[in-house]
Formats: sequence, structure tokens, C-alpha cells
Amino acid sequence: MSRRPILHPSIRRPEGIRWLRSDGKPNFSDRIHRRPGEAKILAKRPVYTVTKSSTILHALEEMTRHNIRSLPVVHPSSYTLEGILTAMDLVNYLGGGELYNIVSRRHGGSLYSSLLKEVVSSIMNPNPITALVTENLKEILEKMIVNSIGVIPIVLEDGSLWGIITEHDIVRHLMEKTVGVRVSDVMSRNVITIRDDSTIGEAAKTMIKYGFRRLPIVDKDGRLWGMITAKDIVRFFGSHDVFRYVESDRFEEALEAPVKLVGQAKYYTISPSADVGDAATKMMENGVSSLVVVDESGKVVGIITERDVLYALAVQHPKEG
Repeated sequence: MSRRPILHPSIRRPEGIRWLRSDGKPNFSDRIHRRPGEAKILAKRPVYTVTKSSTILHALEEMTRHNIRSLPVVHPSSYTLEGILTAMDLVNYLGGGELYNIVSRRHGGSLYSSLLKEVVSSIMNPNPITALVTENLKEILEKMIVNSIGVIPIVLEDGSLWGIITEHDIVRHLMEKTVGVRVSDVMSRNVITIRDDSTIGEAAKTMIKYGFRRLPIVDKDGRLWGMITAKDIVRFFGSHDVFRYVESDRFEEALEAPVKLVGQAKYYTISPSADVGDAATKMMENGVSSLVVVDESGKVVGIITERDVLYALAVQHPKEG
């Protein structure tokens, strides 16, 4: 039976909410009208997919191999879309949330059994938000913003998968050097961090609790060491590094791996006074989906993500009228 992970409230979404009209719809900026496009043209192809009967390990391997954070789930013969699996769904299953009950109850906490015998249908979202190939950029963005999602499968009239559009693709499509919105206007100021002596199990639980895909890693004095993302946790399992780390079949042993073993020491920063266009450029040039915002003293004051950039590019800012 397919199960959806519990959606935990996020403290990062007031920026998007305050840009919605009273009827709950986005107030799009002129940039959207100047750069139109249909889903059929904007969609990325080919699409990496899995089936409902694919194992969890296979899904982890596919995400790792292609460096992606979502996999449409399709029927093997008709290619009809049957769901979607995200990196956060996998983090939920890998110890972060209530889906870990499958590991403990159905597989007795066995690492190998839970990765090799459990299938995608157990944890995927069976009812993803989709868009038809004929829908335009404005319609696609409205679905992303209203539903607070970063990826939309694009389907044909018969429900078969055509392609996929991510917030990264749209940011690249809309990107301009000067947006007229400062990083401080859209960044999250409530930065949830994790200590550098924590485990990946603790990181996974924190991600699911707050709805974040990334956590800055800090030392005991609050100094920034690096970042850990949902994709890093997926990569730890999908690259088989987990099998080199554990000495037993206990899943809990894998979750005891140090967060610094899985996270990345490399990170990129930006000033809160910088233009959002500069943030978008820096993300694209360095192949990252977030930047740590630091003030003149080097203090961490926020974090800005591709989704924040997308909102700034797509939606009329309240100060703009």
C-alpha cells in the first residue's frame, strides 16, 4: 500500500505566502510575461524514472548516479505517471520520520533487507502535482508557488510522462543580472543548523521535522563548517558508502555515521545586501541550490535557496506595488 510521508510545517515559507494575493494566487511580475514558454518546450528530457516495484536501493542509486532529487514513478510498459519519489521521501524512510517504521517493523531494523526488499510504492507520493504539455510558464509557476513544490512532471493528455520541470530550470530561464530585490528581502532568517558532532540520523530527523532539504553544519562555537543536504544522505546510501562504513546489518549503525562524514565542507556565501540576480548567478556558476548569507562581520544571518530566488524572479514583491 502506498504511503505518503507526514508533511511537517516549515518555518521557511512566509516569504512565499506574503507574495500571494488575498485569493491565494501569485501576483506575477512582468518578467513572466516577457519570457513566456510552454511546458513542452521548457521540460527537461530524457527523464530518469523508476517503477513502483523498483527497490529502495535502486532508487537511491539512480538519484546518486544522476545527481537529482526526484524520480517520477512510471508504469513500465505504458510510461504512465504513477507517482513521484523525492529525496525527502527517502530521508524520511532512512531514519528521518514516520516512514522509518517500515524499516523497524517490517524489516526488523535490517539494513540490507530494508534497502533490497522494500519497494518504491511504499514511500512514493501517488498523487503528484503535474502539468500538461500545453500549459504555459505562468500556470506551471502558479502550481509550484501555491503548492510549495520544486518539481513538476509534465504529462501528455493520456497521462504518460513527457518530461520534468524543476525550480532550477525556471530560475535559469528567468535569470537576470539585476532583479531589484535584495537577498535580505527573500532569505530565511530562521536558520536551522546542526552541530558538527551530530549523526546523520539526527540530521535526517531535523530535516523532516522542519521541512528543510539542507542544514548548515556548525561547531560548538557556532562557526560554520559546511552543509549537509538531503541529496548528501541519499548519496551516502546510493553510492554504497554506507556498506563500507557499517560492520553489521543494523540500520541504526548506519544512522550513527558522523554528519561530517556525509556532509560537504564546501559552501558558498553572499551578502544580505546583494541583488537576488547575483545570488542566482552564483548558484548557477557553482552548481549549488543555496547560499549562506553572512554579514560584514562574517556572522551567518540567513540562507537563500533556489526557491527563494524563484519567488523573487516570478512574483511581484510587495514593495514594488
